[in-house]
Amino acid sequence: MDPARAEACAAVLDRPAPTDTLPPFWHHLHFWDVQSGTRLGRDGHVARGVGMIPDLGLPRRMWAGGHVEFMSPLSFGQVATRRTTLRDIHRKTGRSGPLALVTLVHEIGQGDILRLRERQTLVYREDPSPDALELIVPPAPEADVEETRIFDALTLMRYSALTMNAHRIHWDESYATGVEGHAGLVVHGPLLVEGLIDLATRYVGPLATIDYRATSPAIANETLTFCLRHGGPTSLATAFVRGADGGLRMTAEVRPA
Repeated sequence: MDPARAEACAAVLDRPAPTDTLPPFWHHLHFWDVQSGTRLGRDGHVARGVGMIPDLGLPRRMWAGGHVEFMSPLSFGQVATRRTTLRDIHRKTGRSGPLALVTLVHEIGQGDILRLRERQTLVYREDPSPDALELIVPPAPEADVEETRIFDALTLMRYSALTMNAHRIHWDESYATGVEGHAGLVVHGPLLVEGLIDLATRYVGPLATIDYRATSPAIANETLTFCLRHGGPTSLATAFVRGADGGLRMTAEVRPA
């Protein structure tokens, strides 16, 4: 685990550089799956059907949610191994048409010690249709703690580079708006999760788990409010991201260690 990647991420997020261990959820800086350009699809991701996820016939991919168990921090200067399993593919029809939910499970360890287990859910959709129903965005509730942040295009580009994420919705505005129908460049899901973890950790302490779900895209240069509702240092807390329109961008339950 190279501390230089964490130092670079700390600079991008304007945080103090970590010293001995990787901050929670920063494991996405590691375990790159670097492919040649000929093995990438139109959206910059690995082409459909390359790797363990089969071609589902649906061109758009988004990070829908996940669950993470934090057993112990990953230590710098030690070899870490990630084992990934394709757990499930579930097809259904939503308001916007056919979609597929893909569940991956990642287990990360150092030596014989399991440090982290992550369940990641991806959603695959059709291209947007002119007659598709408008996305209903639920309103965000009130919170005990609120902090605002704005992610500009430069921050998204630097985070994409740190995580080797070439998804064009994060750096190619003409593609994000003209092909996938977003209002602008899309903020990375992991950036929102990391922000919620950081907020919760500062107010309720180190976390045992986080269970999160994306509800609507967060857009570059949008004023985002990271929120926390908590009942004390040992209670299950609710964390969420409120968009500039008052709607939920992401919601999570966090459990203190």
